Amino acid sequence: MVIKSRTTTVKMTMAAPVTSEEQIFMAALGKRMNELRKASGLTQAQMALALNVSQQAIQSWEAGRRRIQISVLPAVAKLLSVSLEGLLGEETHRTLRKRGPASRLEQQIEIISQLPKARQKMVSEMLDAVIAQARQQEMGS
Repeated sequence: MVIKSRTTTVKMTMAAPVTSEEQIFMAALGKRMNELRKASGLTQAQMALALNVSQQAIQSWEAGRRRIQISVLPAVAKLLSVSLEGLLGEETHRTLRKRGPASRLEQQIEIISQLPKARQKMVSEMLDAVIAQARQQEMGS
């Protein structure tokens, strides 16, 4: 009786070494993810479940110890209610501003834009009520 065995060769690929620039980026991304996750009221375990990854992966991403897969970034952004650019820290302001310090209103809008979506909605509804009341008073005058 002859038993033939088949040998399977598995090629192991090692991840490319992390440069200091990549380490800084990963740490900043992890910090943003952590802040956004907490602002959304999610635990690492809940986020991991939603993304179908381990809680340890979330912990490693937030600590900047592990690269996050590019394919996961859109799901992370959606889960945290932020644009992909915002998640990556590359949010651009599309409006040109005049020189000098930002107006009080511009400062408030910037602060509001950094709040969780539920809080943004609440502030927006309050502003709508104040604007409607001001218009009503103008029409009555």
